[in-house]
Amino acid sequence: MSWNRVAVVGAGLIKFGELHQQSFERMAAGALDAALAAVDKGMARAAIDFAVVATQRTTLWGHESISGNTLPSVLGLNGIACTRIENACPTGSDAFRIGAMAVASGVYDCVLVIGVEKMRDKSPDEGLLSRAATGHPIYQRGESAPALFAPFATRHMHEFGTTREMLASVAVKNHHNGALDPYAHFQNEVTAEQVLSGPPVCHPLHLLDCCPQTDGAAAAILVSAERAHEFTDKPVYVAGFAMASDHPWMHEKSSYLGFKATTLAAERAYRMAGLGPSDIDMAEVHDCFTITEILDIEDLGFVEKGKGGIASIEGETAIEGRIPINTSGGLLAKGHPIGATGVAQLTECWWQLRGEADERQVDIRHGNVLQHNVGGRGSGVAVVNILTTNVG
Repeated sequence: MSWNRVAVVGAGLIKFGELHQQSFERMAAGALDAALAAVDKGMARAAIDFAVVATQRTTLWGHESISGNTLPSVLGLNGIACTRIENACPTGSDAFRIGAMAVASGVYDCVLVIGVEKMRDKSPDEGLLSRAATGHPIYQRGESAPALFAPFATRHMHEFGTTREMLASVAVKNHHNGALDPYAHFQNEVTAEQVLSGPPVCHPLHLLDCCPQTDGAAAAILVSAERAHEFTDKPVYVAGFAMASDHPWMHEKSSYLGFKATTLAAERAYRMAGLGPSDIDMAEVHDCFTITEILDIEDLGFVEKGKGGIASIEGETAIEGRIPINTSGGLLAKGHPIGATGVAQLTECWWQLRGEADERQVDIRHGNVLQHNVGGRGSGVAVVNILTTNVG
């Protein structure tokens, strides 16, 4: 029996990119406006009684600027309850999970989940991702994100014969999808040769194997399933969700062939939803690097362990494939504004279930889609959310 106590009645985002001309506050306001505009029967700002703000800005910039104290006034929601969430790369998806629990508890009737991040106003060496990736003072001093994911790629290659061409196929697919997504940071196709011949970053990862730093904001509006009809005739329900953790230090990992946090979160979310991998029509997964998507589709049960690279290069994960992955362009093309990433992925999932993804639309057979993020020090935290059009 699926859960389905919460409905998503509105979702939207601003175009991702290098948004130097927009303030943090303006980006957030744009995302809220987009989500409200997407509510079929309309919704007044006054209906929102709780907001969950997803951002890593405090961590990344070293000072408090957006929180429950400041955002309500900026968004014209002064007086409501508001909480800021930070949980590494799954920050936005965890905020959604917490927003769903707030509605399901009955404490709040209408919850805004909003993710917003400004990554491009400072360079990495001024404290953005370099600070976020700071790890053990001895064992992992100086490591960057590519250096944390490259060992998973080399180990997967060693164990399963995965090739750089298989990695490149992920980038080619996601840039193709991004070229169809008006909200994506990069809207250009790339070839496998361009990926393979690009500047090396950390073997075997080259430039186009890596997601960009991006500015962006996204929002979703949640209400109880019983009230969904007040706002839409095409309700999308929250079928299940889960979060899990793993060791934060690379030297404590038991395997470099997958992310334990993802596997645990997926098992719990599937159980909560009463579903399995074969019931999912499409998924937005965490592709901060090409190898990450390959590991994700294995950890989430869409393909057998070791077969992720083969599935990717053979087109199983394309829009028209058996299990479409990252129809939005993924982090590789759409971008990765940390706090906004998960909420933007969920917006794509919402559009897909409603048949509103335009050229990116997939065949929705079962009425279930999945969203996933993994990240943090050593990929030590993961969140999985499952949406559905089926009544539980």
